Amino acid sequence: MAENTRIEPFGIVSGLVRSLRPQQWTKNGFIFLAPLFAHQIHRGEVLAETLAAFGLFCFLSGAVYVFNDVLDLPRDAAHPEKRHRPIASGQVPPGFALWFALVLAGAALGGSFALSSAFGWTAAAYLANNLVYSLWLKHVAILDVMSVAAGFLLRAVAGGAAVGVPISHWLVLCMTLLALFLAFCKRRQELTLLAEGAANHRASLKHYTIQFLDHMITLVAASTLIAYALYALSPEVQQKLGTPWLGFTIPFVVYGLSRYLYLVHVRGEGGNPSRILLADRPTEANIVLWMATVLALIYFN
Repeated sequence: MAENTRIEPFGIVSGLVRSLRPQQWTKNGFIFLAPLFAHQIHRGEVLAETLAAFGLFCFLSGAVYVFNDVLDLPRDAAHPEKRHRPIASGQVPPGFALWFALVLAGAALGGSFALSSAFGWTAAAYLANNLVYSLWLKHVAILDVMSVAAGFLLRAVAGGAAVGVPISHWLVLCMTLLALFLAFCKRRQELTLLAEGAANHRASLKHYTIQFLDHMITLVAASTLIAYALYALSPEVQQKLGTPWLGFTIPFVVYGLSRYLYLVHVRGEGGNPSRILLADRPTEANIVLWMATVLALIYFN
């Protein structure tokens, strides 16, 4: 225990960096969707603003992770995996981590308003949603999943707000359903991993069952596929994007959802979408091929 609680400057710095969870920043890639599908991402100014928005959200989401780790310190210390996190293990003092999170969030929020007013308010909404989630909603069944989904959706909305691109209702629908799918899969993995001790880690888990979560995952996965197919085949979208061939990207969505369900039900994964994105080669290849196909159809048609 003495080794874990000893305060060393280098250890604190490295612990803070780990607490920002850079591996989770892949979620902020949703910021690129609105400029991409608005046929604007190839413009130098738009690309620069989108990259700035991505960086600001990385710092903002990192501050949220640190704050959440401080708040969940007692529960994380008893968790089989999360007890190794820097704050839960004692590598980073919780008081210092809290001040670091406040300063980082303030700086990121200030930078967001400097980029644009609309982006700043979206970033503020994202921060508020995460604070309410950390303090209350993560303990309330169903609402906890909806709050997580809102976080994903706000990332996509932020991408449009950063560059002044209107957000398509199709993007809102598809992003919301995909986010719900990922969130329900995460709850299922937590319930499976923690078993009888699940409620001690997260109060909302005592209101879930594997059967219920499987029903919701199936429902939302099917809805996500249908929504994306309707989007890709919509005459309105075909006219807006200048291509009638976006339907060729549907198989990538089918495979992506199927692969994720395979990881959840067969390999017992699915609790960490970022980890799957960084470690599962078929998923990585599928996303790259989907992105390349979208770019080719929209920008080089």
